[in-house]
Amino acid sequence: MKVFVAMSGGVDSSVAAALLQERGHEVVGVWMRLAPAADTGPRCCGTFEAGEDARRAAAVLGIPFYALNYEDVFGRNVVDRFVGAYAEGETPNPCVACNQYVKFEALLGDVLAKFGGDALATGHYARVTRDPDGGARLRRATDAQKDQSYALYMLGQRHLRRLLLPIGELADKAETRRIAARHGLATATKPDSQDICFIGGDYRDFARRRVPDAFVPGPIRSSEGAELGMHEGIGAYTVGQREGLGIATGERLYVLRIEPSARALVVGGRDELGRTRYRLRDLRFTVTTPGAAFDIEVALRYRGTPVSAEVRLDERGADLLLHEPATVSPGQAAVFYRGDEVVGGGIVTSS
Repeated sequence: MKVFVAMSGGVDSSVAAALLQERGHEVVGVWMRLAPAADTGPRCCGTFEAGEDARRAAAVLGIPFYALNYEDVFGRNVVDRFVGAYAEGETPNPCVACNQYVKFEALLGDVLAKFGGDALATGHYARVTRDPDGGARLRRATDAQKDQSYALYMLGQRHLRRLLLPIGELADKAETRRIAARHGLATATKPDSQDICFIGGDYRDFARRRVPDAFVPGPIRSSEGAELGMHEGIGAYTVGQREGLGIATGERLYVLRIEPSARALVVGGRDELGRTRYRLRDLRFTVTTPGAAFDIEVALRYRGTPVSAEVRLDERGADLLLHEPATVSPGQAAVFYRGDEVVGGGIVTSS
């Protein structure tokens, strides 16, 4: 089988290529340039430096290697969405957007339609299992500490049937590095990438340059409507935040919600945090829709412990009814699990 491996320049994708080569596949390495050509910094897997690391790994393995330019796709669907979400009072997850729009729409689509590939492989810590009828199921990685299945919930059958995730089958990251060392890969000792890879410092500074309207001061109000002070802009805050409010009332206050139209923060005590009902948009399912209403376990943050909930679908999205109160920022993904299988998920809205 001809498998294209999305090589980021890190150890995980390098080992994914090595494992697939060991299994007898025709492996082709491909690196996605996501950052401007002038950006040589080490932050993002799409910078020139990361591309050179990927190229060297492919050379060690003796596999063909191609560099593809997805800067525009990344900028439009990841960076612009990221900063735009803060302007709407949301807290986005750029890894989810990158997986959805860049790796598994743009890249997978090109691999199949343009390059004659049979499958795409990545270095994600998750697993894909096959049903007797040819269907595919997305599951947690063997190593729960590294599991990344949460950020892949949007993948449907047309993606999963053409996806290989060999790293998710390994026991832990130490095994990944041992395999890299065995193959003579320099990435064996390369540090793990960090969250928000395209931002080198504080996300607020990055967002302020791109969406200055999100950093116009506005009122801070209590849950009863009393004005308590002014904030520096809704883009600097997220639901549940306590630090940086800049007001003194004699009690600890938390951001309960953000009202973009009024540029307002609504704050309250810890006992006011947490809700049992949330609204979801952009629902996706990995196999089939479980039904109009179903009980499920839901993870409300990356590597969060799933909690019990009921989901009620309608034509505009879904209501998520938690059995116990939880605090979730709008813009975050709520991901549905049955045991170790990812069933689907959606994005928490501000309403």
